[in-house]
Amino acid sequence: MPNNHRRRALAVAGGFALAACVATPAVLARVDSPGELRFDFTGRAASGAVAVGTNGRVPLYDAATGHGFVDRTAALPARAVHTQGIRCGSDGCTIAEPAVDANAATDHYNNFGMAFRIRAAPGAYAIKVRTTSDAADTVVSVTGMQTSRLVKPVFWDAAGLVPNQTPVTARGRDWSYRYANGRGFIDIEIEPAKAGVPVGVAQIVLTPIAPQARAAGTPPALFTLGDSTVKTYTFDEAPMSGWGQVFDGLFDPARVKVLNYSMGGRSFRNAYAEGRLNDLLMAGRVGDVVMIQFGHNDESADETRRYGRGATEAMYEEMIRDVYLPAIRARGMVPVFVTPMSRVNGAQKPDEPYVNSFAKRRFPDLMKKLGAGLGVTTVDLNARSIEYYNSAGLDAITAMVMSIEAGETPGKTNDGSYANGHPANKIDGTHYKEALAKQYARLVVTELARLAAQGDQVAAGIVAQLNGDVRQAVAAGDWSAIYPEIANDIRSGEGAYYRNQIEKLLQLGALRKDAHGDFHPQAPMATAEFTGALKQVMGLPAAALPGFADGPLTREAMGAMLHDAYHARFTAKPAYMTDYNGKTILPGSPGYDPNLDSGAQGAMYYPLVRWAQLEDTAAIAPAYAARVRDAYELGLIRSDAGIARGKMVNGRLLEPRTVVTRAKAAKALYFMWVLAQPPKGENDRH
Repeated sequence: MPNNHRRRALAVAGGFALAACVATPAVLARVDSPGELRFDFTGRAASGAVAVGTNGRVPLYDAATGHGFVDRTAALPARAVHTQGIRCGSDGCTIAEPAVDANAATDHYNNFGMAFRIRAAPGAYAIKVRTTSDAADTVVSVTGMQTSRLVKPVFWDAAGLVPNQTPVTARGRDWSYRYANGRGFIDIEIEPAKAGVPVGVAQIVLTPIAPQARAAGTPPALFTLGDSTVKTYTFDEAPMSGWGQVFDGLFDPARVKVLNYSMGGRSFRNAYAEGRLNDLLMAGRVGDVVMIQFGHNDESADETRRYGRGATEAMYEEMIRDVYLPAIRARGMVPVFVTPMSRVNGAQKPDEPYVNSFAKRRFPDLMKKLGAGLGVTTVDLNARSIEYYNSAGLDAITAMVMSIEAGETPGKTNDGSYANGHPANKIDGTHYKEALAKQYARLVVTELARLAAQGDQVAAGIVAQLNGDVRQAVAAGDWSAIYPEIANDIRSGEGAYYRNQIEKLLQLGALRKDAHGDFHPQAPMATAEFTGALKQVMGLPAAALPGFADGPLTREAMGAMLHDAYHARFTAKPAYMTDYNGKTILPGSPGYDPNLDSGAQGAMYYPLVRWAQLEDTAAIAPAYAARVRDAYELGLIRSDAGIARGKMVNGRLLEPRTVVTRAKAAKALYFMWVLAQPPKGENDRH
């Protein structure tokens, strides 16, 4: 199927017109006013502006007037601010805090300051604030947002294709931001950055931004917004994948653009706070669909932290009901909920059924309830995932989640390299490989088709945008034409052990199935077939890798061939061997993301067992010995004896004369394929 990922960046193109007109004070009190809202705090209010703080009075929020200072913001959890210390004069309304929080460099601190609340209907606004103090001394934020994440250039995706097009601008005493509001009011928060330095507000202007119509002849957009299970991954993170990454391949690009705004570590709370939701809504057009899946990081037990990920069920509901839905709908866009799939138990026993992992905070059930009550199309991926796990069985599901063993991938996680096995020493059942991403995407589309058949018009509209062959697959319940790389004998049982690698090599056309659709994972790999496949995945010329006679491939011949291919392809070590070798991304480093920091130390790329510690190197044929050693020390071939999934462990036997199975060959080819790819390229390309 065609790969449409390059168009993700198209969502961020285009400008935004500002609607501006002067309103009288009488009109300012109306929530549905289409006009500009101006507030002056200096006592020199221009015509059409509301004077605040005249005669030194500090007005508290009054529902009758629709504006005033508050002592708690609308953030979740609410943040205490001060009203008692505010002083209003000719420069504006100011406050000085005697101390600042020692934890200001973390995600949980409070420097207090002030917050001015303005009644404003859901919708987008161009917000301009003039402060009484310089930007270096003042942190301005809107309704609980995290300004530190908005002032620097950031990308919403790992590949750097989707930049934030809605940053905060702060120059001197002028601050501005375009904001999609969901609540019936907006809080302008003024927080000091330094102790004892007065900060304050002189003027606030809110100018409504009308929903943007789609240009004639332009296809609508379908946005996916979620966490790591929806994210688009890069090669340096291989084999991890998200269903949002492969979702676009199911759609007709002439009918819809599918754009993935998902990222690991995100929840309803922090996707809002960092401006991810906001930028999506400002990029969207009337009629665009926003598919939202959050719940995994919302389970985090940090719901009391200012910029935490976690939420109680009440907070989860409030984010949906009062923040997300009104803002999406006010922009003329269409929300769709996707309940989060159940986590897979990495220690699942063969005789136990898979059950719903959301046993404490029942976010999927809450999302379904809210969807039904608020008229939102809801795809129940949570229920469908559990059904699929129990249908596919333990062997297949374990193979498709992040159950990494030594030699499976040169990619890395935040804890370091995966090359010696999973650095966390566990089978990670939350995250998964591309093989499972495709199954989740299939489940989402199939559920949309089921809802459409029941009369759901939103679901029907999405289904109509699918490729014709996908609609046929849904109707027939036969996806073999969509995913021909899923061989019959790798779907379940022992044959599924290297399912992800086999699927990718079949998808690339480097390996083949037989006429009956079987791969024969346990059959011996032929040397000639391996040679051809290795040249293809490494991008080598046809004349490369001479001197290997055909016949069953042995591990020593494979090691020598991997050596030759590596040196034919590279003149210097790729970044997988250097940049990610035993390193952890630390706070303050480029690319550091506090939402992805596990606190673990970096794991090494190179083999944990030295060449001299291997016990059977003397058995290697002399013609191969030097090349096999170099391949081993480069990490291209590792011991398969004594390794285990979910364990960072190496064996001491190289087994040079052992014949390589087709499944093991696929494992080695996948490793080399990733090694030859640009680390920051999207890892599902083929």
